[in-house]
Amino acid sequence: MRLIISFLFFLILNTAVAQTKKEFTEQEYLELQDKIRFSMNGNFDQGLEYAAELQKSNNEEHVAFAYGAGSYIYELKNNRVKCDEWYRKALTYYDKLPESVQKINLRAYLYNYRGLTEWKRKNFSNALSNYQEGIRLSTKTSDVIQIVKFKSNIALVNEEVGNYELAIKNLRQNSDFVDKNESLYEKDQFQNNKSNIYTNLGNVYEGYFMKERGKTILLDSAEYFYKRAITYSQNYLNNKIASTLSLGNIYLYKKDFKNAERTYFDIAMYAKQNNDDGYYRIANYNLGDLYYSQKKYDKALVFLKKVDSISVKGKKIDRISFQSNYLQAKIYNAKNEPELAFKHSKLYLDSYEQFEGDLREEALEVNYKLGTANLSDEMISIQEKYKYEVLWNKALKVFYVILVVGIVFFLIKNIRDKNKAQKKMNALIEEFKANLEKKEIEKAEIEKVAIENTLYVEEIPELEEAFLKKENANLSIDEAKENKIVEKLLALEDKLEYLNADFTLSYVAKKIKTNTTYLSYVVNKRFGKSFGEYSNELKINYVINQMITNHLYRKYSTQAIAESVGFKNAVSFAKSFRKRTGVSPAQFANNI
Repeated sequence: MRLIISFLFFLILNTAVAQTKKEFTEQEYLELQDKIRFSMNGNFDQGLEYAAELQKSNNEEHVAFAYGAGSYIYELKNNRVKCDEWYRKALTYYDKLPESVQKINLRAYLYNYRGLTEWKRKNFSNALSNYQEGIRLSTKTSDVIQIVKFKSNIALVNEEVGNYELAIKNLRQNSDFVDKNESLYEKDQFQNNKSNIYTNLGNVYEGYFMKERGKTILLDSAEYFYKRAITYSQNYLNNKIASTLSLGNIYLYKKDFKNAERTYFDIAMYAKQNNDDGYYRIANYNLGDLYYSQKKYDKALVFLKKVDSISVKGKKIDRISFQSNYLQAKIYNAKNEPELAFKHSKLYLDSYEQFEGDLREEALEVNYKLGTANLSDEMISIQEKYKYEVLWNKALKVFYVILVVGIVFFLIKNIRDKNKAQKKMNALIEEFKANLEKKEIEKAEIEKVAIENTLYVEEIPELEEAFLKKENANLSIDEAKENKIVEKLLALEDKLEYLNADFTLSYVAKKIKTNTTYLSYVVNKRFGKSFGEYSNELKINYVINQMITNHLYRKYSTQAIAESVGFKNAVSFAKSFRKRTGVSPAQFANNI
């Protein structure tokens, strides 16, 4: 009977447990993933609720992710025991999965969350190891979005151990990648990524400034990225608070005490209302630092003592705690209270020695791992590389010498060409002025001859097409008729008819009531060039004159100038202009 009762109890219990399990679609799983990730920006309790919901899944992959992500949320809540417990459960469910691409991706996610956990615990070497393993797996499955996350997290490790320039380089590369591949992300994912990257960039620039106090330009960069982070963090409370608090630090470094004070009080009030001891402690330390900077020592001590109280309560010894003791030692020394100054200086030195010693060891370990990453792959080619190293160095030196000589030669040639062009342009301007005077004299003489002869020139009928093809050498026109044609041509010049795109041989012949053969003959005889050359020269001379006399004309584009004088396109115009002047229209305008 007991056996039957026990069996029934076990069956009922199994049925109840089974009923708590549910099936999630792939879309529901992905949505819960994002909700859990976004909760890490401040809504920790809500994130754990989402994780608990996902743990009800009958898919062990879902459950493994829920425990892995939840373990990091517990670390954010300073519950180390629960964090480690959940991570072990995540690995247990992971081990049950069959081999697949999804399993590899899941392991990369778990490496990421464990890396973040180690980073929060200041175990930077362990954090880096997890990130490097995660990148290896994500590379295998071409999960570029996850690789970007790993690289951002590695940048944070570099920032913590003082590799600021490397951290900045990595974060900027990630920011560019996210911008160029926005289509890969949902809107919330894109905003979250930009929020994280900009927050981290601000942190790195601020940390870099703390190391290099003389480089105040770093503060401007930090301020810019913190403000950008706040813009992208409206839905991500943790990032918004962190960036706002850090922006207050930038104001303090820049001695903008009013904005710094307002920012710190806003954060302190928020932290107090939400029982957030972490931010409350930082805000109080920053207020103490602010008032110390202004030599308001009593006011500074009020906030620094709050920092001590919270540190003791939470048994937390870190940079904030020993810096608080450092400031108090300085204040008591200034107030001439040697006993208290000695007490806090000793507390500072003891905690500083421990903290900096641990940090130095972590920095050495991190740099070792960064320096030897993928060394086994490099060893395969190192012998071949060594064979040609000497030869390569020599070739490189020869190349540099040739390059320098080439650059010097190019510069000298460029200077000579510019001087040559300048001389040609100056001569052209003088020639242009002389031609104008000569043209006026020639025009006057032609008019004089026309008046004296008072000859009537008959309209010359159009010749047949075959006759137009005869050479001009076979023609003979009396001087009076030639003068009349030239006079009419000059009249068209005065009216700027040549600026029209239709200023062709046939058009002009009709305009002055002659035929194309006579016109071509006169232009060739009197001007020493074909009609096309004559027309182009008029147009180019007009442009030159306008450039010399009209400063607004020099600002026009080459296309606009070409159209203004009847050229069909800018290319043919520029070619004609260069043929006449030796330089391009833009160069001519600049030289003037």
